[in-house]
Amino acid sequence: MTDVVALAAELLALQSSTGAEGPAVDFVSRWLIARGWNVTTQEVSKGRANVWASRTGGGVTFSTHLDTVPPYLPPRLDGTRLYGRGACDAKGIAAAMMCAAERLTGGGEQRVDLLLVVGEEKGSDGARAANHLPATSRFLVNGEPTESKLASGAKGSQRVVVRTRGRAAHSAYAELGVSAIEPMLELLPTVKSLPLPTDPILGRTTVNIGTIRGGTEANIIPALCESELMFRLVSDVAPLRDAVTRWADGKAELEWGSYIPAQHFHTIPGFEVAPVAYTSDIPLLSRWGTPLLFGPGSIHVAHTTDEYIDVEELRSAVDAYERIARSVLAA
Repeated sequence: MTDVVALAAELLALQSSTGAEGPAVDFVSRWLIARGWNVTTQEVSKGRANVWASRTGGGVTFSTHLDTVPPYLPPRLDGTRLYGRGACDAKGIAAAMMCAAERLTGGGEQRVDLLLVVGEEKGSDGARAANHLPATSRFLVNGEPTESKLASGAKGSQRVVVRTRGRAAHSAYAELGVSAIEPMLELLPTVKSLPLPTDPILGRTTVNIGTIRGGTEANIIPALCESELMFRLVSDVAPLRDAVTRWADGKAELEWGSYIPAQHFHTIPGFEVAPVAYTSDIPLLSRWGTPLLFGPGSIHVAHTTDEYIDVEELRSAVDAYERIARSVLAA
């Protein structure tokens, strides 16, 4: 059987930030074909593809993403930790799923699929495309770093661009122009005082002022200012959109962006259970079966320069994925 740490290190050695996942797609495709899987690659855009590996179908699908955030960080094994970009989000998880699937099929269980997608870190175009594939699985086990707990639910997300406009003028004659930045600076601090929904499991709705852009030169009164906000949802999105629309009314324009709903997930006995605050591809893979969310590693080190996964937790994840699959297949 394949050593999961060695497989994870091989995946980590491949640069595959969102939009450039080709090397990782080629690697996992060849790995799966060499082990007798029926492999379908679904082109998402030029040089990028989802990988769907199956046997008989009709059972459980392990799914996670092959893309990572930049910058690339090469793998290194330091004591009990495997470091590198994607160590926990989510190449280590992909390696654990591949090894668990290999173990299950080696033991005679053929009702196992693998779905490894691109684009999760930026818009989830891979998952959106994968939901058009002729899936037959009854359960979907999605992989994100949940600290080896089964997630009881996950917050959703809603992006929105807030836009204020002014009138350009030479800064020496400021009275001839209208600044677009100043009203934005007045508006943004008030967004966190909005009355937003809460949920007994997922907690409260939160907001991040992620970007702000405005003006072109210090000697020009700025005619345009934009800020992109991301809300983490715990309930239906309609109350939030209503509140934000009222907040911006008469002060700014709104352009609604990508939306992923909040989710509650299937759980099984024998695992610690907790909610997570981040989104996953699960809402976009509705055709792949009843969802569960599980993965080794912590979201708190994902996307950082010290991203890592504990080696023993990675090895234990192979056992955990096998247990999850056998449990749902026996249901």
